[in-house]
Amino acid sequence: MTNRLLLILPVLLLIGLFSGLKPGNEPSKPGQSFRLTRFDGTNEDWPKYGGNSGGNRYSPLNQINKDNVAGLKSAWSYDTGENKNPEQRGMEMQCQPIVIDGIMYGTTPRLKVFAINAATGKELWKFDPFQGKKPQFHPMRGVVYWADGDDRRILFTAGATLHAIHAANGKPVSTFGVNGEVDFHDGLVDEKTYGYNAAQFNIRNTTPGVIFRNLLITGSSVSEGGDALPGHIRAFDVRTGKVAWVFRTIPLPGEYGYETWSKDSYLKLGAANCWAGMVLDEKRGTVFLGTGSPSVDFYGGARKGTNLFANCVIALNAETGTRKWHFQTVHHDLWDRDIPCPPNLITVKHEGKVVDAVAQATKDGYIFVFDRDTGKPLFLVKEVAVPITKALPGEEPWPTQPVPTKPAPFAKQTFTEADITTRTPEAHAFVLDRFLNSNKGAKNYPPSLDGGLLYGIGGGAEWGGAAADPGGIMYVNGNNMLWWLKMRDAKEKPSGQTLTKGNVLFNTNCAACHATTQNATAPAADQAYPVLKDIGKRMSREQIAALLETGRGRMPSFQHISKEDRTEIVNYLLHIEVKPAANDIHAQTSQATVQKDKKFPFVPPFVNNGNVQFKDQDNYPAIKPPWGTLNAVDLNTGEYLWKVTLGEYPELTKQGIPPTGTENHGGPIVTAGGLLFIAATYDEHLRAYDTKTGKVVWQYKLPAGGFATPITYMVNGKQYIAITAGGTRYGLKSGGTYVAFALP
Repeated sequence: MTNRLLLILPVLLLIGLFSGLKPGNEPSKPGQSFRLTRFDGTNEDWPKYGGNSGGNRYSPLNQINKDNVAGLKSAWSYDTGENKNPEQRGMEMQCQPIVIDGIMYGTTPRLKVFAINAATGKELWKFDPFQGKKPQFHPMRGVVYWADGDDRRILFTAGATLHAIHAANGKPVSTFGVNGEVDFHDGLVDEKTYGYNAAQFNIRNTTPGVIFRNLLITGSSVSEGGDALPGHIRAFDVRTGKVAWVFRTIPLPGEYGYETWSKDSYLKLGAANCWAGMVLDEKRGTVFLGTGSPSVDFYGGARKGTNLFANCVIALNAETGTRKWHFQTVHHDLWDRDIPCPPNLITVKHEGKVVDAVAQATKDGYIFVFDRDTGKPLFLVKEVAVPITKALPGEEPWPTQPVPTKPAPFAKQTFTEADITTRTPEAHAFVLDRFLNSNKGAKNYPPSLDGGLLYGIGGGAEWGGAAADPGGIMYVNGNNMLWWLKMRDAKEKPSGQTLTKGNVLFNTNCAACHATTQNATAPAADQAYPVLKDIGKRMSREQIAALLETGRGRMPSFQHISKEDRTEIVNYLLHIEVKPAANDIHAQTSQATVQKDKKFPFVPPFVNNGNVQFKDQDNYPAIKPPWGTLNAVDLNTGEYLWKVTLGEYPELTKQGIPPTGTENHGGPIVTAGGLLFIAATYDEHLRAYDTKTGKVVWQYKLPAGGFATPITYMVNGKQYIAITAGGTRYGLKSGGTYVAFALP
């Protein structure tokens, strides 16, 4: 009898271990990173940004499935109380919340952090990081959870401060930094080495980092102009807030990659930052991330070379920060082609072998797939010759760019006459005129004084990221939007004005994003980055000054520059010419003279016309549809399973025009129920798609646009789908509500 029990006990233990697993919830293969949330049959968390450490936005839940999703109903909503009053509107809310033990943690439009009951939406607590301080608003896409026994913490960045608060009550963790706060500039710049104090310049974080043991590993968001701080990757001790390690994305002399820049680039330039998020292979102890372009956008004359580690997929040792491997997706970026979203850790079958891989979607619509250990591409990547003629003076474009042979791009690559909209004859004629008077042809045409129409400044892929299921299928939404890029001499005086200090400050701090002349047809306020022509007709002097101080949406706070300098920028925007003082060298000399003895902030000789979308005269995209797509790609083979339009303009559908898709911001999630959920579109709908066919099987009109990535979780045996409805973008109404859905 005893011997029989000894034989049976291991079997009983195995049954106990797996009895809570449901179909699609089987144990992962090594490194797969799918089975990283708890599941006991009645509860399932969404514990991390992206769902799990691998960032796959995948859930094993299947209570809501293709057979019953049509019955999905609103279960609860949580109103943050913000984005209602006129002074509060326009604050973007892009948070993908997390759920731990039935508690949801997220952020409001004004960057307050809250805890609510994930089954009812009832608020438990709320924390204001700016209480008693001047706020610094910016997008914040999530928070991080860490626990050690009863010590449970929420970590997040608001403005230039990294916070740690108790998950139980929202109170600051007094032992973390100074009463729960750490200066987010810490570890970034050594003043003795760089010659300037980082605290004088803007930094924030739009996407949460990852936790490895007792380390918070994080990127940052910085300026895209001449005042951009370097985008080094840092790890902070979760208990104390002290910097544990730094990986420099712009190498110092003697470090690997230094030779890929001009000799003193590190003293002048910044960015090459990871603003879009990162993922973690806990088994390997490796963090994977993508970096953005170096400053300044669209001009690289002060950074000759390929510019490592900008525009790279990088694998770092999570414990030490040392580089394991990297792959650069754009050499010497001149087009603002940041890596816009976190990678996805996947497991695929490649050439007959099971391979742990990492997949990265890009702004220009490529998907790169790498061996997770070596960084070797699974599909051939070719170095393709690109145009280098007609570059700006001092510029040296890199002669080749990497192009994966598989999968095919999921977004348009070049703009030809055949792509011009045919929505109406008038729209076609309008766009054709701009086309005939622009640089055109190859995708990687260098930015010029003549101006050109191109894709890729705003995706392709966007920050919402891609989803991937255990079978190696990636689901990624894409944008096909046209942008108008025209460079100008930074020393060029405004028409009828003298060169003022405000002009210099605008070129250094603002010109990378904002145009001051209407080069596009969309209303200025509806642009991704509003055109500032006639800004005085839309905002008062006081309103502009307040916006410079606090920031809003993607625009950061400019509290790091003096009130006097902010006033000079306002004067410039309102065309108020202030007579310069006798000793005001800014107003009497060119930028080159101003910078004679000062390397940073860097004042480029050329600046762009702002990030300006080009649309037809009726404010519709200037190209033929589809304008937004949703794609399913089998990364085992590199082939597409399906591609469908994502979103519609209802007024065009009523005219008999098939759904066109819309520009989309926010990502998908995929479940074992055979469903993909995504909002992201400007028609303000949350939709469910059949993962096998790409067919819409359910949709719901949200109270405001859902420009965030949804989540799914289970509490007390009931599965929920939840999403942030923040609205705001491109002239759409503002919102401040979290909405959850469940079966009756």
